Amino acid sequence: MKLHGKHILLGVSGGIAAYKSAELARGLIKAGAEVQVILTAGAEAFITPLTFQALTGRAVRTELLDETAEQGMGHIELARWADLILLAPATANLLARLNAGMADDLLTTVVLASKAPLAIAPAMNQQMWANVATQRNIKALTDLYQPLWLGPDSGEQACGDVGAGRMMEPDAIVAQLEQQATASGAWQGKKVVITAGPTREAVDPVRYLTNHSSGKMGYALAAEAARQGAEVVLISGPVNLPTPAGVRRIDVISARDMAAAAEEYAPATDLFIGAAAVADYHVVNTSNQKHKKQASDQAWTLQLAENPDIIQGVAQHKRRPTTVVGFAAETTDVEQYARDKLARKNLDWIVANDVSRTDIGFNSDDNQVVVFGRNGLRSDLPQQSKTQLASALLALFTKD
Repeated sequence: MKLHGKHILLGVSGGIAAYKSAELARGLIKAGAEVQVILTAGAEAFITPLTFQALTGRAVRTELLDETAEQGMGHIELARWADLILLAPATANLLARLNAGMADDLLTTVVLASKAPLAIAPAMNQQMWANVATQRNIKALTDLYQPLWLGPDSGEQACGDVGAGRMMEPDAIVAQLEQQATASGAWQGKKVVITAGPTREAVDPVRYLTNHSSGKMGYALAAEAARQGAEVVLISGPVNLPTPAGVRRIDVISARDMAAAAEEYAPATDLFIGAAAVADYHVVNTSNQKHKKQASDQAWTLQLAENPDIIQGVAQHKRRPTTVVGFAAETTDVEQYARDKLARKNLDWIVANDVSRTDIGFNSDDNQVVVFGRNGLRSDLPQQSKTQLASALLALFTKD
């Protein structure tokens, strides 16, 4: 078992997601790890030490100045004991205090005193997660610690809001840690370029043509590639998602904008993933002024012209990336269209999914895909979160 015998120090901070940490502790132990829990004062307002003691068989630590713990030097004892420090949930307050280098409670002191790698599962209100101060702290912590970022997931929150900020589910965290044990650094030092989200094709100053892509899959791939040590450029269409930690984001609007960015950043890279849902056509007869409906109008005709084929252009470039991956979002004959695109566009891999299903694909937090390689490999990846899927896909692409 990949976590067997590992000493995992589980730091629980004060958020409603603290209840998930009990199940997380149980899952880590089931995977063979030894778990020691530290609760912050805020966490004790949500869950009791006795719960974790019953699950782990270890007394829960809460106090920095504890005379019973190694003559009052308990934080040093814990810092040396840990093979991994896992912060779950990690609130916005905890992230801010860690970034400031504070040591005002047992948990932050142990983080400062330990050489153990750090894994962080954020959990907070979606607006707090998107706040520029939180994103600045995340970027700084990435530079300081190179932690394993676990989520957050998107969805409905305890406060009633919907968006990114939910703590990853305990079983998904355990799975990520197990994958990390074997796949950590697989893309270390590699250059990765990913496109994500929709494009918008202007009709007039207030209207545009677009599609339902949320960008979640491309962003999950960018976050995972950065976690595995890659230098990541994310070329993003208009989306409502925070920039993943450690990722350089290039914002574009139209397909032609995205093609220009791909032409600039993709050549000679190690991996290019075209996860964006790029518009096939743009409007030729755009107006500089808002089109006004006239009483005599029977129809409004738009003249369309083809957009550049970004993925094909990258795959045929004289400085072609080592590996080029495309996506096929289809509603019928998914495998047939995917295999045709794989061959016709000279790709190394293509990831196909059925976007006619409402439970996966566009705007969903989950996806289920079939991956085809030009080497003849076929891999059916079951329905799972896009965060988990990103890890599985990148592991597959290392086989190229």
